[in-house]
Amino acid sequence: MSGFFNRASVVALALVAGCHPGPVAVAAGPLRVGGAILEPVDLATLPGFPGPDPVASLDAFRRTCAAPPVEIASTVAGSAEDLAAACSRAASVEPQEAGAFFTRNFDAYRIVRPGEAGGPPRRTGFLTGYFEPELTGALVAGPGFTTPALARPDDLVSLAPGETKPGLDPALRAARATGTGFEPYPDRASIEAGGIGERARPLLYLRDPVDLFVLQVQGSGRVRLPDGRAVRVLYDGRNGRPYTSVAKLIVQAGHLPLEGLTLARWTGWLRAHPALAKPLMQSNASYIFFRLAEVEDPSLGPPGAAGTPLTPGRSLAVDSALWRYGTPFWLEGRIAGEDAPGRLVVAADTGSAIVGPARGDLYLGTGEAAGIAAGNLRDAVGFVVLLPKPRMAPVP
Repeated sequence: MSGFFNRASVVALALVAGCHPGPVAVAAGPLRVGGAILEPVDLATLPGFPGPDPVASLDAFRRTCAAPPVEIASTVAGSAEDLAAACSRAASVEPQEAGAFFTRNFDAYRIVRPGEAGGPPRRTGFLTGYFEPELTGALVAGPGFTTPALARPDDLVSLAPGETKPGLDPALRAARATGTGFEPYPDRASIEAGGIGERARPLLYLRDPVDLFVLQVQGSGRVRLPDGRAVRVLYDGRNGRPYTSVAKLIVQAGHLPLEGLTLARWTGWLRAHPALAKPLMQSNASYIFFRLAEVEDPSLGPPGAAGTPLTPGRSLAVDSALWRYGTPFWLEGRIAGEDAPGRLVVAADTGSAIVGPARGDLYLGTGEAAGIAAGNLRDAVGFVVLLPKPRMAPVP
């Protein structure tokens, strides 16, 4: 989920969590994840670790620890028990010990990927940003509010990682339940043309199709109603079709340059060219359904795929086929131009475009300013994963 090159929180996951890897690692060789090698590194040698505010990272870790267990794919390596033990120890840590907690309870590994065509190994990954948009809308259709955000249809069946249904393309991540079995769920164009009939149940109405598209790309958002009240519109499933970046299509077609491409710029272009905008948006076959919720804590974001509220600047979306929610990462580099040489974050979400061991999407908050920051965050950074020490290992 970066600001505009991914997104849709999906509940899934996986990870390597501990010093004793699972079946995908070779006992006599280096630890490997997703084609990358994990090189041991001393946390004390990481410039700036654990960052200027380790308490914020500890709070994000505790918050993710509080999430209920999520079903794990059987092929995932690592030990959930080791991470759970670290979570238990985190509960009693005093604020002044926040940095020491991570040093004592985790082993660090720099993620190093093979070089291309025999070249040198790559020690940097790619970091983008995403945010929670704040839109205007109404609970009933009316002038200025004509585009519905739809509730999850009752015939939509979401598929867990690795799960398939007879007769379906294994690449599809959802299906439509019928009286005789399963079939692909309609794509965006079909749904917008009335392809799910009476199952299209509006939750509320937004200003236009572009606002809906932004909401779907980000996966959730806040909507300000005419009476001033804000409600949260949360991800509640997708049609399982592949995601296509419309911003990228706009650039490829020569409508806008990649340099300086922001959320405001490409959405403004869509609104200014409605005849071109509709087929472009329908090129993204993926379609997101929602549910409504109250905004309980305005300082926190919506629940990520881990099931707990996202923390601005600390919650990271990762490849859910590789990493377990709750796993800390040290991002090596000056994030979004900040002076600090790195940032300690926690895996708490995922996204359809977040693929690979050194790929992350950083949640940056709610509203316009967060959207601008997310759109500008496209940085090459180093990824260091912190895997919990085995439960039986002594903790200094």
